[in-house]
Amino acid sequence: METVSRLVIMHHHSHDNIDWDTRLRQLRDEDSLTATQTRRVAETLVSGRESCRSVIDVGSGAGGASAAFAEALPGGTVTLVDSAPELLAAAERHTAAHASPGVEVHSVRADAADEELGARVGQADLVFCSLVVHHLPDQLAGLRRLVELVRPGGRLVVVESGLWAHVLPWDVGVGEPGLEERLLAARHSWFRRMRAEMPGTVRLPVGWSTALRQAGLDDVESWSYLVDWPAPVTGPVRDIVLRRLEWLREAAVEECSADDLAALDQLLDEHGPHYAGRRDDLYYLAAHSVFVGSKPM
Repeated sequence: METVSRLVIMHHHSHDNIDWDTRLRQLRDEDSLTATQTRRVAETLVSGRESCRSVIDVGSGAGGASAAFAEALPGGTVTLVDSAPELLAAAERHTAAHASPGVEVHSVRADAADEELGARVGQADLVFCSLVVHHLPDQLAGLRRLVELVRPGGRLVVVESGLWAHVLPWDVGVGEPGLEERLLAARHSWFRRMRAEMPGTVRLPVGWSTALRQAGLDDVESWSYLVDWPAPVTGPVRDIVLRRLEWLREAAVEECSADDLAALDQLLDEHGPHYAGRRDDLYYLAAHSVFVGSKPM
């Protein structure tokens, strides 16, 4: 998993013991991190396509992408799909508040891993799914379920991580230099092990463009965009960076050396002299990749 910016909708993820007010606020902060890029993606996908009158956003989270599509569409419908009702109602309201005149907003509680996804959600001219598919046990089967949601002649858009986010300088002054690279390697190892242990897991030994073609799409294309917040980051962006370090620590406990874990703990210690939240050299730099394919008529 690359990003903490989505509550991924999966049948084996429990929603118990989640502070939904806090989670919603975090998701909205994280949507704001990529708001400019998300609006640009939505405008690119919708602009000049009169046949695109309906959008389904699978894994809608706090509604950032849904709102961007509702704003970009000249009319039609936007349907939000998520398995967390605590998020869905708030995301629907947020999307409706940003919708252009003539755009209707709906929501459906459903799970991307559900074999009956198509029957529950229906079809649209454009189906958008960001940072979700890589969590599904059988990713190719998941893509095929998403293709079922696309009307003939419509398009499926999948966004996945192109380059993992970096937030720290190479030498942070505690531990050995290169700490973040080792933390990212630990997260890769954790994710590989998690997928191997996931019930029903099936490997996807190809890239996303090839996977979209194998799922039945034509005219597959892709592009990437940067998410670039230079140092010094403040406010919500700094909070996101600190949460990311906490997220990296989850894997570091089992995968990193004791020295690296101790260094990370110093960066996360609010009362210590090396607390990352007081640094002026934190930043956020990542790349997301957009994959688009058309469903044959």
